[in-house]
Amino acid sequence: MNKVYRSAAFLAAFTVACSAAQSAEVVVSQKGKAFSTAKLTIHAGDKVTFRNDDSFVHNVFSLTEPGSFDLGTYPQGQAKSVTFTKPGTYDIECAIHPEMKLQIVVAP
Repeated sequence: MNKVYRSAAFLAAFTVACSAAQSAEVVVSQKGKAFSTAKLTIHAGDKVTFRNDDSFVHNVFSLTEPGSFDLGTYPQGQAKSVTFTKPGTYDIECAIHPEMKLQIVVAP
């Protein structure tokens, strides 16, 4: 491999490593039919883990563009995660408890 290709390969690997190092994980608890926070600001590439600390099931979802998701139903003690790759504002709810609302703002 010549010097130019080795430099390009190193730069690509370094960029990927830096991107991974900058990503964060945030845990949002669900307790008392509420999210632990009403609003959360993160960066693109960050992962949000939704932990069920209630004695009943929850179903976290979002129909918001730029990326909808549905984590399905999961019981107390379990957690499910979403990695937010696209900037924007996401409205998060629980399909079982409509009073549960969370807004996540994903910055670039």
